[in-house]
Amino acid sequence: MKAKSISGNSVSNIKSALDTFIAEGFKPTIAVVFISVKQDRKSIISLLNAEGIDVFGATSCGEFINGKQTEGEMAILLMDLSKELYSLEFDKIEEGQIEIAANNLAEKALKKFTNPTLLLCSTGINEKEEFFEGQKLVSSLEKSFGPHTVYFGGMAGDDWSLKGTFVFVNEKETDYGIAALVLDGNKVQLKGMATTGWKPMGISRKATKSKANLLYEIDGQPAVDMYLKYLGKDASAKNFNVFKDVAFEYPFIVERDGNETVLISPMKIVQDEKALFTDIEMPVGTSFWFARPPDFDIIEEILEKADQLKELEAAEADALLIFSCAGRPPVLGPMVTEENDGLANLWNAPMAGFFTYGEYGRAEKGRQNLHSGACCWVAITENK
Repeated sequence: MKAKSISGNSVSNIKSALDTFIAEGFKPTIAVVFISVKQDRKSIISLLNAEGIDVFGATSCGEFINGKQTEGEMAILLMDLSKELYSLEFDKIEEGQIEIAANNLAEKALKKFTNPTLLLCSTGINEKEEFFEGQKLVSSLEKSFGPHTVYFGGMAGDDWSLKGTFVFVNEKETDYGIAALVLDGNKVQLKGMATTGWKPMGISRKATKSKANLLYEIDGQPAVDMYLKYLGKDASAKNFNVFKDVAFEYPFIVERDGNETVLISPMKIVQDEKALFTDIEMPVGTSFWFARPPDFDIIEEILEKADQLKELEAAEADALLIFSCAGRPPVLGPMVTEENDGLANLWNAPMAGFFTYGEYGRAEKGRQNLHSGACCWVAITENK
């Protein structure tokens, strides 16, 4: 399989690059598109479809390819994968129907391939400003597929406006649902990992009162007061935003499945409930730590783990996708570009990615999970 990546800020930019590739003999069949809500995604999709190229993608919170990171633009990975090796699936989810959508996806994927693997994007927040229940999707997919099906992806973004995100497959799109590129896992391999880099701070804590995504008490104390006082923050300050002002740098580190940790971020303070609204549910009894941001060695850690997997699996890559949390650039600064480019250089493959509102993938030695704050990368290889 051959692959190429394109970055641009207009339909004409993309058309020019695409025309050049086609003139050189490259005939892509599928495009993975990460695009700002500010861009004309319908025209981009029409352009690609007119060339016989299927489209799978999501709106972004910043996007990147090899050597270039942008905001408000688009990044596209083009692949010439045989149409017999993939299918595109899409589901606009009605309220409370995530389990049904996951089951429908599993049925279609297993009907198409005996060993399906998936690139999966969900919306992040809809136009009603409701957050997508990513953890419920992960749990539902495990029930429908079993624990061993591999998938990687992310939640769509909207340039931090938090007013509506979108996923799409060709001309179909939704602000609340899922889109999937289903691959024949016997012929197309996915190798990847989700890594955060945040470190535990202080002693272990426990969620002592919670309901769904609302965290009321930590160690028997009001969660809002304890979290902010511990970090020396004042919620009464003008324009204070708990998500952007605190949670980027100081999420919770939660132990999961006994052999991995995930980050959970407070998204906002629900004043009427006197509770923290978290992006992933924290049931009563959940053990966790307050966290501190990564050190300067974060790039080395991520690249070292990627290199270990590459060597262990004797793996190569035809293409690389990266789903990186939108909270990483504010915390890591220029290091996030080094991180993405370092992975592309390590795998020596065309790369595209976007900054997400949540990541789907496997931590080292972990199960499929929803992540927050992670750099989630996946190498794609067609068997020779």
